[in-house]
Amino acid sequence: MGLLRDLYCGEAEPVIRKAGRAVGRVQRVGFRKFVRESARDLGATGWVKNMEDGSVTMELQGEPQIIEQLIERIKTGRRRIKVTSLELEDLPVVEGEKKFAIRH
Repeated sequence: MGLLRDLYCGEAEPVIRKAGRAVGRVQRVGFRKFVRESARDLGATGWVKNMEDGSVTMELQGEPQIIEQLIERIKTGRRRIKVTSLELEDLPVVEGEKKFAIRH
């Protein structure tokens, strides 16, 4: 019951975490900053990181509807950002995570 209790805040939704890998025009176009700003606007936590193969990996954590909105923003992109593929999988929640970061 401890984990379930920790995942609920009053009437709030449970928290989920997704691992993602974005492919397309996602490097040198402000994609990581865009994902961080979108996550912070929506109240999600996690991180985003450029990979050597030109993709960008990320972990997104928050209430399910927040993560759905964030995923839609990522898929839609903006300006020069063009996501052609976004692979997602479920991960265990990271307890106590408070922010969204760009990793290097």
